[in-house]
Amino acid sequence: MKPEYTEIPLIKNDALQQFEITIDGYKAFIKFHETPGHFTLIHTEAAPELEGKGAGTAVVEKTLEYIAQSNKTLIPLCPFIFAYIKRHPEWKKQVAPEFKGFND
Repeated sequence: MKPEYTEIPLIKNDALQQFEITIDGYKAFIKFHETPGHFTLIHTEAAPELEGKGAGTAVVEKTLEYIAQSNKTLIPLCPFIFAYIKRHPEWKKQVAPEFKGFND
């Protein structure tokens, strides 16, 4: 994540079922479904004004950190998050055991 994004807070918006960050007045977010044991991460999106600026990566990293601190697992249905975890296998430990999408 870009250093200038480290202090931007992650908001868990339960009403919209999304994790969000705001950069320069624009949002990047991840749609989720929460159960008592895990989060299913469904879709990642950044405002067009944020494309190519690392906002998607920032919201993914902040969301993964939040999930880890919550002692929950995740199911990465979103292709962007799935690809991020493939590139950063240290996050596979947060993936729910029932998710069989990674061929280890």
